[in-house]
Amino acid sequence: MTDPDRNGASALRVRPYLLTRGRTKSVVDLPLEAQVRTTDAGDGGVGHQPPEQRAILELCAQPHSVAEISALLDMHLQVARILVGDLVNDGMVTTNTATPQSNERPDLRLLERVLDGLQSL
Repeated sequence: MTDPDRNGASALRVRPYLLTRGRTKSVVDLPLEAQVRTTDAGDGGVGHQPPEQRAILELCAQPHSVAEISALLDMHLQVARILVGDLVNDGMVTTNTATPQSNERPDLRLLERVLDGLQSL
C-alpha cells in the first residue's frame, strides 16, 4: 500500500500487524524506560535482519529506551516493544532494566518528574 508522506512523495507503509506477524504481545516484558543496546551478536547480524529490526540494531549502538526507539524510528510503541523483544530473545540486543525488589508502588516524586518532563516536550 502506498501513501503520500508529508512532502508529497510516496512512501511504502507496512501495517503494524505485518511487522509483528500478527502478535500483540512481546515475548519479553519490556517497560518503556528499558535501556536497549546492541550486543556483539547484533553488531554482526545487522545485515541479516528485516529493515525495521536492522534500524533498531543500528540505533541501539548507543543505549536508547524502548520509548525513544519508538519515537526515533516513527514506529508504534507496541510494535517497537515486540520487535525489541524478538531481538532480546535472539541475543541481538540487551536491556538494562531495574527490577523491583518488592510490590511497592513507584516513588511519587519520580512519577511527578517524569510527568513534568513529558509536559515540557
